[in-house]
Amino acid sequence: MTFDTLSLHPKILKAVTKAGYTKPTKIQSMAIPMIMGGSDLRASAQTGTGKTATFLLPALHLLTSPAKKEGKGPRILILVPTRELAMQITAQSEKYSTFLKEVKTVCVVGGVPYPKQIKKLSKPYDVLIATPGRLIDFIDRGKMDFSRLEMVILDEADRMLDMGFVKPVEQIVAKIPPSRQILLFSATLQGAVIKLSNRLLKDPLEVKVDSEYADHKNIKQALHFVDDCRHKNRLLDHILMQDEVGDTIIFTSTKRYADQLVKDLKDKEYLAAALHGDMNQRQRSRTIKQLRSGKINVLVATDVAARGIDVQSITHVINFDLPNNVEDYVHRIGRTGRAGATGTALSFVASRDAILVKRIKEFTGQGIAVEEIPGLEPKKKQRSFRASPKRPQKKGGFKRCFKMHPKKANANKPEEKKPSKRFRRPHKSRG
Repeated sequence: MTFDTLSLHPKILKAVTKAGYTKPTKIQSMAIPMIMGGSDLRASAQTGTGKTATFLLPALHLLTSPAKKEGKGPRILILVPTRELAMQITAQSEKYSTFLKEVKTVCVVGGVPYPKQIKKLSKPYDVLIATPGRLIDFIDRGKMDFSRLEMVILDEADRMLDMGFVKPVEQIVAKIPPSRQILLFSATLQGAVIKLSNRLLKDPLEVKVDSEYADHKNIKQALHFVDDCRHKNRLLDHILMQDEVGDTIIFTSTKRYADQLVKDLKDKEYLAAALHGDMNQRQRSRTIKQLRSGKINVLVATDVAARGIDVQSITHVINFDLPNNVEDYVHRIGRTGRAGATGTALSFVASRDAILVKRIKEFTGQGIAVEEIPGLEPKKKQRSFRASPKRPQKKGGFKRCFKMHPKKANANKPEEKKPSKRFRRPHKSRG
């Protein structure tokens, strides 16, 4: 099948060709005809399947026909869980509508000044991409007109549920015309996601697609056993110094850990920056731009960066701390191996992570190789992952991994000894 067989508007096909696409992915070939037929749809699709184009292309095709009703508001509404994902989809929408000069896309998310977004909403536009919280704010302010809305897209619905956006999403859907078409995309179709789709969608069609990414065929995964946080730091330093390591994302469990690790890496002359929820939108956008342009090559992030960031130059993902959610592991490692390239995902694992590693293996259906670096082997002999299920999982890895500011430390906890200085060993500059 080719894109020509999908009955898309010639100007959209021209943009697709310009983007370098020659053949639709599995989900595109299955779902686009269903969407263009006007049916509600719920689809299970992982990162790397071409999911964004799956809903954007037929949505833009809809805009090539005159609006059914008059009004000033959007004809297409796309709800997403994070600012990064919203910005990524906005860029894709603008790319696919390059030759549709009359189509305008607007993005409204938290962390951006209201006056700037109000100005954009005051002008004619067709596609609105928004995070639920900020959109609710504009609805409450009386700034939204949904009178001509024809299609609503819920992207990464599972993530929106995890982030507590169920009520805002339902509140938004209650404000839109009953004759709308709703598309729901999620990494999985089960449990709360199915219940949400049953409440919002009308007789939906269903598509489930597994991709090459879901099998991680192009991503080499490995576990490195660690004794303590100092051991983590030595491993990280050794890995970053290897010639084959290019742009890298390091995931930590907390914002404070991310900031502290960036400070340590900069002290060692790495080109590093942090990305987390305490940063405003301008700071986060600037950081991603610096990564794409090569001004930095090490990004230390929390799970806010696990979805919605598409930087094709990422060669390595390092889980300095494993995520508490096994699905976040899949999305983290999906930041490498983009656009058919190969990638490497390394995870630092302690004995307390036994149950979590087991869950990750069960979720992905794959084993993960254990590797050791000569001279950096763990001192403690690691047993097979058979930890007692009653043993609680501690968030954030090791208690003394980073030095906390006195004012931010929990006053109810006993005072701890100061951790040793890290990254003492000389190394070559990344600059």
